[in-house]
Amino acid sequence: MASSTTSGRPSAPRPLPAAEGAEHRWVEVRGARLHVAEYGTGRPVLLLHGFPQHWFAWHRVAVLAAAGHRLICPDLRGFGWSEQTRRGYDIEGLSDDMLALMDALGLDRVGLVGHDWGAHVGFRLCMRAPERFSGYLALNMAHPWARHRAILPNLWRQWYTAFIEYPVIGKAVLRRWPAFTRFLLRHQVADRSVWQVSEVAEFTAATRVGAHAGQAMFWQYVVRDIPALLRGAWRGHRLTVPTVLLGGERDNVISPSMLAGGEGHADDLTVRIVPGAGHFLPREAPQAVAEAMKELFGTGR
Repeated sequence: MASSTTSGRPSAPRPLPAAEGAEHRWVEVRGARLHVAEYGTGRPVLLLHGFPQHWFAWHRVAVLAAAGHRLICPDLRGFGWSEQTRRGYDIEGLSDDMLALMDALGLDRVGLVGHDWGAHVGFRLCMRAPERFSGYLALNMAHPWARHRAILPNLWRQWYTAFIEYPVIGKAVLRRWPAFTRFLLRHQVADRSVWQVSEVAEFTAATRVGAHAGQAMFWQYVVRDIPALLRGAWRGHRLTVPTVLLGGERDNVISPSMLAGGEGHADDLTVRIVPGAGHFLPREAPQAVAEAMKELFGTGR
């Protein structure tokens, strides 16, 4: 049997952060035990977190959007409370994980939300299996058809990845230099006071534990995804899933200019910018995210 589910909790080095309404389970998927947090009941929506976060990234959104929806918030392979494996952190592997997770949970079709790296995975899912997604909300992530003239002037925004992506060095930075993770969290929002001290501490601790996964994911992006983008590998693919790109006006990682130009590659693509927000929309503007979800996926039952 390829996949199975259990509500039992395996031994974990750290306690799960408290989140009102969250229920937890672990699911065996493609040789890894993935942790999944769920909120609410109703129409299923799959929410994929970014870096350096895990399922708890959605707790502010869940309070606003759980009514009438079943919000499914997995930890990507190796992150949070999901099992770390040696391999499987490339875009295809992470996409395979999510499709297998849907199968294991008995979900034929869901709404899809992705933030940051989760949004990168989300685009791939919509290309590979569009029939399985009723709509897609991509947060703080450029579409895969961005032209070189849009990408090149913004490459400097990715400076921090040089400290993460290389084997040995990247793991050492994430594991032994927690100040680096704290810096990313505080400097990639428009107003650093939006974070609670406990939230920064939680994501920093989780990133130290999941250092292998973080480094491996960035490295796979360098050796596989960037060359594919430069070759124009996505140009022959059309986005047929109704999609909303939601960006932050003050996002210093993915600037609003990087969200433009995808309309010609999609059947139904809308770009919206949240005034005054940075790179962490689920934390900085949960109301805007929840409203976009309700508009895209309906009000529930």
